[in-house]
Amino acid sequence: MLKKTLIVLTLPLLSILAISVATPLWGVSSQAASQTARSPQQAGSAMATASTGTLQKMIVESGSVTIDLDLNGFNGSSSLVARPATLQFVVGANSFFPILVFNNLLRGPEQGSMTLVPAGVNAPGYSLPGTLGASVKRLLIEKLPSDRGHDLTVRDAKTGFTFFNVEGHQYNYDANALGRPSDAGAIVGKISVGAAMQPVEITQLVNGAPKSIVMPPLRDKAGRETPALVQGPDVIVGDLPDMEQAGTNGNFVGLGVGTTSCNNGNQPVNWFQLPQTDHPVIPQNFYRMSGGANNNERFEQLGQSWMKHAFFALEDNQCGFGCNTNGCATGSQLCPGCSDTYGAGLNDSQNGIGSRAWVNPFTGSFPNTANNHTGHNHTGTSHRVTVAVSDLDPAQNPGATYFAEGQYISPTEYTWCQAHPGQCNMYNNASYRQYAVGGTPPNFTFSSAGSTVRMQPAIEAWTGATINQIQPDPGNDGIWFMGYKVTNPSGGVWHYEYALFNMNLDRAIQSFSAPLGPGVNVSNIGFHAPPQEPGWANDNIPGGNGYSSTPWTVTQATDSITWNCETFAQNQPPMPSVLAHCTTSGSMPTNRRWRPMRQSVSSRQGRL
Repeated sequence: MLKKTLIVLTLPLLSILAISVATPLWGVSSQAASQTARSPQQAGSAMATASTGTLQKMIVESGSVTIDLDLNGFNGSSSLVARPATLQFVVGANSFFPILVFNNLLRGPEQGSMTLVPAGVNAPGYSLPGTLGASVKRLLIEKLPSDRGHDLTVRDAKTGFTFFNVEGHQYNYDANALGRPSDAGAIVGKISVGAAMQPVEITQLVNGAPKSIVMPPLRDKAGRETPALVQGPDVIVGDLPDMEQAGTNGNFVGLGVGTTSCNNGNQPVNWFQLPQTDHPVIPQNFYRMSGGANNNERFEQLGQSWMKHAFFALEDNQCGFGCNTNGCATGSQLCPGCSDTYGAGLNDSQNGIGSRAWVNPFTGSFPNTANNHTGHNHTGTSHRVTVAVSDLDPAQNPGATYFAEGQYISPTEYTWCQAHPGQCNMYNNASYRQYAVGGTPPNFTFSSAGSTVRMQPAIEAWTGATINQIQPDPGNDGIWFMGYKVTNPSGGVWHYEYALFNMNLDRAIQSFSAPLGPGVNVSNIGFHAPPQEPGWANDNIPGGNGYSSTPWTVTQATDSITWNCETFAQNQPPMPSVLAHCTTSGSMPTNRRWRPMRQSVSSRQGRL
């Protein structure tokens, strides 16, 4: 089989203004014209109107990237003497950077990214600037939407920070051989990408109409099929494609987050819609990282939705796993390797989302009345991701970063796990994506600021924090995450931020305790949790009061400090511990330091 390659010719790099610790580090501007081809959507549309042939969607199988930098130009120096540095990378295997090829002719790239794995840095006599040096192990190249000022960008995959925009790009596609491009001029550097491509979707068109579609599995360098789908059903969030504001209510807005589900398993996931009860439900969450000198001191949850009930699975291949519908009931099951997308407008449709209190977050079980909206009227925020306007206002939150999160809770995974021990896939169903917030209160807009980070909850985005995963009853209940970060704002004072995230632990979390060392004077104690839904008819919360919004009680002893919510006996159920954020400072003699040496958490029976 002939190797198919995509070559991005040597490109000028345009450095943008970089801000770190509130100090501009480098900045270069250029008037170079950007060569922008038609978007893949335009190309595909024009092609499909009157064409006969083979349309292939291809992604990167493997490749290499070289970035040549002039460190003087990169740092904004006026020196005429270049300080060269060369960065070598290998492209992460099966990176989702799709291109469209029709009858072996390139039609253009689609939105996606290539992960860069460092293979070497050559900077004789110099070192990379601190910010770039810290990010060099987690860079990626991203194809941006067509409405952006640049087609390609190089950024930090974890923080979303953009180091370079790429101008003057050219693409060359060779269906027969692997080649290398010649160099071109540079602004602060140049980048060369050579990548071997492989098809993930092959469509046969006759007079513009699709007659057959094949979605082959991916293959590695040795020709073996990859990725190997895990044993059993495994629904993950493959992408969070969009986000929108859907309504307002006083000082709050109601948001929706789009989700793309992908079956990472070799068994189908049941997708039978209500009144049947074997389908996933989809909670949506929203977070903010802010505070401190670098705007990453604390991580807080700003809002949460009820559970979107899934219905009718489209068998797409958006994760590139190789959709296989053989022996699968399409529509009522998500087949192995296949994907299905619900846009933000569908996920925030109020009549399609039911109360969290009906759902066991570990087993995925719920009754057929779990989406009953009789007996109450909706406001603009009801059941959606409800967020205070003040938490989104750019003027009140300078430098803050925001993260959307989606999760699929599937009864199919739990049922399979019970019959097949060792094939339990209920622990990787949450993914997150950074979003930028724009607009003027109370009307906000949201644009993605990076690719979706798959199979990790948003708390993992907390820069510089220590994140621990806890599973108190393996096999019988879910997991939760404990995050903490310690800073030293002034001499002899240590500031502690804690975040407790309950991903799918049915018994939930009732209290959290941290030890105190001798001589510690505790001050600045705080607590934060997302807004809770009021009581609604048919929401399965006793008393009709909704989940409790009462802040957790703080108890300080001589050797510990404890936060705890109401017990199940006091309030059925009390606040669901989705993400609770606790904060405190301690001063002590300079030769001592208060360290979070242990986590002591008791659990209560409740619901996510």
